[in-house]
Amino acid sequence: MATDKTLKKKQVSAEAAPELDVVVVGAGFAGMFLLHRLRGLGYRVKVLEAGSDVGGTWYWNRYPGARCDVESMQYSYQFSDDLQQDWDWTERYATQPEIIRYAHHVADRFDLRRDIRFDSRVSAAHHDDARRIWRITTEKGDQFTARWFVMATGCLSSANMPDIPGVDDFAGAIYHTGQWPHDGVDFTGKRVAVIGTGSSAMQSIPIIAEQAASLTVFQRTANYAIPARNRPLDPADVADTKAHYGEIRAEAWRMPAGILFKPNDVSAKAVDDAEREARFEHRWQKGGLTFLGAFNDLLLDEESNRYAADFVRNKIRQTVKDPATAELLCPTNIIGCKRLCVDTDYYQTFNRANVSLVDISATPIEVITATGLRTGGKDHAFDCIVFATGFDAMTGSLLRVDIRGSGGRTLADKWAEGPKTYLGLMTAGFPNMFMVTGPGSPSVLTNMLPSIEQHVEFIADCVKHASAEGLTRMEAEESAEEAWVAHGDQVAGLTLRSTCSSWYIGANIPGKPRVFMPYIGGLPAYLEKCSDVVAKGYDGFRLS
Repeated sequence: MATDKTLKKKQVSAEAAPELDVVVVGAGFAGMFLLHRLRGLGYRVKVLEAGSDVGGTWYWNRYPGARCDVESMQYSYQFSDDLQQDWDWTERYATQPEIIRYAHHVADRFDLRRDIRFDSRVSAAHHDDARRIWRITTEKGDQFTARWFVMATGCLSSANMPDIPGVDDFAGAIYHTGQWPHDGVDFTGKRVAVIGTGSSAMQSIPIIAEQAASLTVFQRTANYAIPARNRPLDPADVADTKAHYGEIRAEAWRMPAGILFKPNDVSAKAVDDAEREARFEHRWQKGGLTFLGAFNDLLLDEESNRYAADFVRNKIRQTVKDPATAELLCPTNIIGCKRLCVDTDYYQTFNRANVSLVDISATPIEVITATGLRTGGKDHAFDCIVFATGFDAMTGSLLRVDIRGSGGRTLADKWAEGPKTYLGLMTAGFPNMFMVTGPGSPSVLTNMLPSIEQHVEFIADCVKHASAEGLTRMEAEESAEEAWVAHGDQVAGLTLRSTCSSWYIGANIPGKPRVFMPYIGGLPAYLEKCSDVVAKGYDGFRLS
């Protein structure tokens, strides 16, 4: 017969044990791999996903022309060689539908959906200091407790809807590229406005223009785009890549962006005009993000960068027939300072009779009216308005959840002056909470899939280490965090990327602190740092 003391001990043990070992928020590529990896280690894991299926960013971004800007043979998982060998990509740059099919294939292959709770948007996550657990609540009121809590919500998943008066007064249809209807939109015969000229706009505008009776593009800032030169993949090339995937992946890990391409190891200032032009032309014809690899100092030296910018501006002038429109489409800032876009026939679209461009840099949109919008005192009438206004990048999805760490301090309060993390994985004062590709990690400056896998492996090893050592609490040390933030600021200041108003620094969100959020020191340096941290017994982390 149990004594009162024994019963009390059992009650305390039962109370102290959380329902789950790990709760993961988000069922994109990060959340799916986390589930697979942690479940394989024997942990009780639940993934909470706001959408109705897997895919993350690619679940929501279904706008016309949505396509990855990293070549599909590299934008894919590498943790399973069988998966690499069995899946066949069809195009150089995969479309959103093909990427979603890939995500579904992974979910089916590894039986992931049984541990994912769909249509479950997380509203709050509070740390219980006494019990050393996280309490997670969804908007529906469902509650979960877990020892470990991981935000795998992605860097570009919180749609930015500008605060323009009168949006609710518009009688037509309003769309946002980051929250596109899953059954698509038919613009045939419609008068359409597209607000924004970033990546999603550049991809969607040519296709919308083919359908619409008229398309008016409202541009605040012109952006650079390099032709994608997309094409169906040659089966022989696919077979060759699969035969050498191991070497290809290993070499890609040694590249600053985690993408395998050969940068030229020479300054743009070290060659004559003819050779410089030839190298730029070669990259232009090749297509894609590798254009910035034409020379080794395009993001380090203003004169070298100006050569590249002038080359692209001349291409725009050669392509767009109307000189005034061409000049409006020519960016004036540093090329590569904002994320370089990859397009198909974007500039050519402005030669169509049904397409026009309105510059709103000096005269912003004043109001959305019942029939359209007003800018510069002029009313424009439309049937549909498309907001291609991007995302509250890096921190948006994290801060939309009421996250509270030790002592009840909110993440929003801690990050009031900008995000502070250690390695982009943890933030001091929030024990047992991880982020996948959080601010302070290479993330959006790299091929996201390898960066996701590296973070997941690091997190899984942390949980495994703590379990093996009988530890229940892990958090970043403030001193280590401060040193990492200072290092990130220092290396960002060495490049031209930090010199313009981009979403990298949160400039597209009114009131957001201006901080260069991703780590720009390159993937190899980051991997070396992570390895060193582990080798020194998780240096910079406090375990107890």
